Amino acid sequence: MKDRTHTPRHPDYPATLGATYLGDGKCRFLVWAPRQERVEVQIVAPAERVVPMELRPRGYHEAVLGEIEPGSRYFYRFADGRQLPDPASRLQSDGVHRASTVVDPSFDWTDGAWRGIPLHEYITYELHVGTFTPAGTFDAIIERLDELKELGVTAIELMPVAQFPGGRNWGYDGVHPFAVQNTYGGPSGLRRLVDAAHGRGLAVVMDVVYNHIGPEGNYLGEFGHYFTSRHRTPWGEAINFDDRHSDEVRRYFIENALYWIEEFHIDALRLDAVHAILDFSARPFLQELADAVRVESERLGRRVYTIAESSLNDVRLIQPKEMGGSGIDGQWNDDLHHALRTTLTGDRSGYFSDFHGFDDLVKSYRVGFVLDGEYSEFRGQRHGNSARDIEPLKLVVCSQNHDQVGNRMLGERLTDVISFEQLKLAAATVILSPFQPMLFMGEEYAESAPFQYFISHSDENLVEAVRRGRKEEFESFKWAGVPPDPQDEATFARCKLDHGLKAAGRHRVLFDFYKALISLRKTAPALAFPRRDRIEVASHEAEQVMIVRRWTRDHEASTVFHFGAKATTLAAHFPTGKWTKALDSADPRWAESRGQGPAATLGEHLESRGTVELRLAPHSAAVYIKST
Repeated sequence: MKDRTHTPRHPDYPATLGATYLGDGKCRFLVWAPRQERVEVQIVAPAERVVPMELRPRGYHEAVLGEIEPGSRYFYRFADGRQLPDPASRLQSDGVHRASTVVDPSFDWTDGAWRGIPLHEYITYELHVGTFTPAGTFDAIIERLDELKELGVTAIELMPVAQFPGGRNWGYDGVHPFAVQNTYGGPSGLRRLVDAAHGRGLAVVMDVVYNHIGPEGNYLGEFGHYFTSRHRTPWGEAINFDDRHSDEVRRYFIENALYWIEEFHIDALRLDAVHAILDFSARPFLQELADAVRVESERLGRRVYTIAESSLNDVRLIQPKEMGGSGIDGQWNDDLHHALRTTLTGDRSGYFSDFHGFDDLVKSYRVGFVLDGEYSEFRGQRHGNSARDIEPLKLVVCSQNHDQVGNRMLGERLTDVISFEQLKLAAATVILSPFQPMLFMGEEYAESAPFQYFISHSDENLVEAVRRGRKEEFESFKWAGVPPDPQDEATFARCKLDHGLKAAGRHRVLFDFYKALISLRKTAPALAFPRRDRIEVASHEAEQVMIVRRWTRDHEASTVFHFGAKATTLAAHFPTGKWTKALDSADPRWAESRGQGPAATLGEHLESRGTVELRLAPHSAAVYIKST
C-alpha cells in the first residue's frame, strides 16, 4: 500500500513543517523562523541554487520549488549568510551539521489490516538499535523478530532514533527530532522494521525526547523561541512550552508525535523524562499532546498510546483531563524496580536509600507506588501521591532497563550481581505482576555484555564535560573505580549483544523459562486481565513470602514468590478447592544446569480447605491454578 498522506497539523497554518515532497518534482519547504527577517532555501545537490522564501503569519517562511526530487540536499540560509540544516529535517544523510535531505515518505506498506493491540496485551521489549545486533541497523533487527515472537513479547520499544551526533549514542542527545538516524538506516529502514514487526503481530513503541535537545548540532534557537529562561533543566534552558511564542513550539513537538504515528505507523510513544517538561499553563503541553494522539488514533482507526517516564510518582499524568490529569495512557513505575533490587541485592546506595526491600515490594504490588506521599531521604522531602485507585495496567514495570543498567558505573546487568535462581524470581515478579511488564534486551537469556554509556561527539570540550558529568553522577552511589570512557568506541563495541548465547546452557534455560512465564501470563485469564479490584496480596514477612491471588469470574490463580535465601515451610491461605501447579521456578528443568538443580518441593496438586502447607525452595516462584 503506497502511503503519501500529509494531514494538516496546525489550525492556523495547515501545511506540515519541513520539506514535504509533493510528487512530480515539486517540494514544499516550511520553517518557523521568527528570529530571521529573511530565509532562503539553498539547494546544494544535485545542482546549486538559492530561492527566497515567502514570509507567512507567526514567523513562518514558505517556498514551493520545482525540479526537486527525493535525495536533494538543502540548507536554510539567513540574511547574514549562515546556512543551517532544517529544524524539521526528515534525514541528515551526512550528520547533524550538514545539509538536510528531501525524503519521499511513500512506502509499500503491507500492514493494512493492522489495528494495534489493546493495552492489556503489551509485553514490551526495550532495545537499542545500535547494540542489539552487530550491524546496528533497523534491517538487522528484522532478522531477529522471529526470535522475539518466539519469546512471546508483543511489542518492541526502540530507544530514541532521532538524529544524534556521530554513530554512537543512547539517543537522548538527538538534535533533529524528525530525522531518523542515518547510521541506523534512515526513514526507509525504520518503515521496513515497523512493517515487518506488524506482519508478525508485534507493536512498535517509539521513545521520544521532548524535555530537551542534545548539545551538539542544536540549531533550533537560531530559528525561533524554542527555549525559555523562565525554567532551568539539567540540560540548561527549558524547552518553551509556556512562555511567549510557545504555541508554535508546541505545534512543532505535537506534529513530531503525529509524524511517527502517521508516517511510520508507530503504535505508542514513550515520553522521556516528562518531569523535566516544565509547563505551568492552564492547558499543559502533555495534556494537549495526549489529546492530539488520541484524536489521531481515532482518525486512523488504530490503537495508539502515550506512555510517560516520570520520576514524580504523580498519578495526575494518567488521570483523565476531566479530573485535572494529562490523560496519558500509562507511565513507568520505577518503584517496583527499586524495591525488587533492594530485596534481591540489599543495595541501599543513591536513590535506593529510600527502599527497604521486601515490605516495599509487597506495597508496590498492592498499590503501585512505594513513595506515595512519604518522606524521601534521598530527596529530603515528601514525594509522590497514591496510585491506589489506578488500574495496574497503566503502570509499566521492569527488573532491568536502559537507565537502571546503563547508569551504573560499569553498566553491569542483574546477571552479574545475583544468582540464577534470583534471576528467575526477578523475571516472574515482573512478568506475572498485575502491571504492564517490560524486558530489557538480552535479559531473557542472561546476556553477558554490559550496557554502558556511549557517545560520539566531535567537540572535545563537550566530550570532557560528559566524562566529568558521569563521574559526578556516580558520587552518591560511592562506587569504586573509574567509569568507562563514553567517547571510546570500545565502550560501544563491548555493549553489542551476543545472540548466540541463547542457543545452549544456562542461557537457553533462562530463555525457555521466560517463554513459559510469558505464555502463562497470556493464557491464564486471571493473569491476562488484571484489575485492581480482583487482586489480593498476602505477605509473610518472616519467611519473605508474598502470595498474590487474582481472579476473573470463572478463573483463579495464586502466585507464590519466595525471596528468602533458605528453604521454608509455611501454612498459607488458599481458597477452598483443588489447585494445580502451572509453573515452578524450582523445577529441575529450569535449573542452571538442566536436571541438576534442587529438587522441586511443591506438589503438583493442592487440596485446600482454607489453608495449605507450602514447602518452598530458596528464591523461587510458583503458580497454581484453581480447578473449576
